[in-house]
Formats: sequence, structure tokens, C-alpha cells
Amino acid sequence: MNLWVGLVSLFPEMATAIASAGILGRAIQRDEMGFEVFNPRNHAVDRRRTVDDRPYGGGPGMVMMAEPLLGAIGEARQRAPSPPRVIYLSPQGAKLDQSHVERLSQLPSLVLIAGRYEGIDERVIESAVDEELSIGDYILSGGELPAMVLVDALCRLLPGALNNEESIQTESLLDGLLEYPQYTRPEQVGPLKVPAVLLGGDHGAIRGWRRAEALLRTWLRRPDLLASRALSDADSALLQAGLRRQSHAGSRWPDGGGNEGE
Repeated sequence: MNLWVGLVSLFPEMATAIASAGILGRAIQRDEMGFEVFNPRNHAVDRRRTVDDRPYGGGPGMVMMAEPLLGAIGEARQRAPSPPRVIYLSPQGAKLDQSHVERLSQLPSLVLIAGRYEGIDERVIESAVDEELSIGDYILSGGELPAMVLVDALCRLLPGALNNEESIQTESLLDGLLEYPQYTRPEQVGPLKVPAVLLGGDHGAIRGWRRAEALLRTWLRRPDLLASRALSDADSALLQAGLRRQSHAGSRWPDGGGNEGE
């Protein structure tokens, strides 16, 4: 096992559904990643298994109580094969990016806390949390989806998790750039054709085209990624050539906006 992850969640079924499918599911089945869920309700101190209460000082909503959470975190710590780093998925955390994923993938054990309602009792954060992470500036119903986003990203970096190890090295953002466009059969869909360079068998030309397209796509859609990096002379030339082609052909992203999907 390369990495063990314990998730503290009131909704285990959400996490286990994601953890049973795709690359993540195969990695868990092969014991390349360990994954367990710990429910704070199992550590509630009353007959009703209460896990939330009204906030001190008033205000809307409910707050997850400290005792059930600390009990679940303690259980996860005991199950972990080594002392884990405890991470709370929170809108107030640092923005998750690939550098965070790469750093955390080197650790043997993690415990992730998925909050609900208006959040969790601050004393849990003060006494048991090592780090807070956020997947973006928007509001979700709970931390289960952010936690599983992190788990999925971690899984992809584990040895043996992907059938084609080369794909790890060419993933979007690993080189600080968005990924180049991808095509498969047939060669023509309606009026749209696969770029001729991809059909010619010249692997050097293909690498050059892909690098140029990655630079151009990043400049058009995520210029912030290029702002903090110094381009080599070769990359600068590729980008300028791509921009010239783009100005002649017309751009689908005239405002420089847009987001890349997987």
C-alpha cells in the first residue's frame, strides 16, 4: 500500500460510491491505496446520536460538535498505518493545486475531514487539524466532494494506479501548462478534421505541435499560469507562432476566458 486515507464524514455512502469506481476503485481493490470512512455519529455521546448544535452567539444553521468529530478523528488515527496528517476541507483553506497533491502523495497516511452545516467547532481545528484546503471559491453542501476530489487526484500519482504511466507525465498542469487538444477516430467529424501533423507519423513534429498548442491554450484560457514563469526562447517562439496562427484563424476565446474540462 502506497497511501492510506481515512475520511471523517456523516455521509459515508457518498464517498464509498466514488471510491468504488474507475481508477480509484481499481487502486483500492489492488491495495495500492487504502481508504476507510469514519462516521462521527458513531462517537455521539447521547442516545439520539446528535452530531450538531446551534452556534454560540446566535446565527443561522447548525455547527458540527467537537466531541463526535474528535472521536472519529481519533478512531481514524488508530486505524492509520502511520501517524497521519489531518486535513480539513474548508472554504477558508489554501487553494488546492497540483503542488499540494504532489506533496501530500508522498505521505503514507492522511485523515480528511468533511464538514457539514455551517462548519465545525473551531476547537477541532485548533486541537486536531494540521492543514486546511479548499478546492475553490464557491459553496457546496458539504466537504465530501472536495475530499474525494483530493483523493482522486492523489490516486493518479500512485505507482501502478494508471495503466499507462506515461499519461501521468503528460497530464494537464503537471508542467504548469494546460493540456494540448486531443483527437481520436474518425479523422473527420462533420466539417472538422484532425490536424494533419497528427496523422503524419513525425513524432518530433507532433511533440512540437503539442507543445505549441499547450502554450497557446494556456495563454488564451489561463494566462495567470504563465505570469509567474519565464519561457525559454524556444517556448516563446512557439507561442508567438501560435498567436499569429490564432489571429489569422480567429479565436473561440476572444476575451481570454474559459475553463478546461477533463
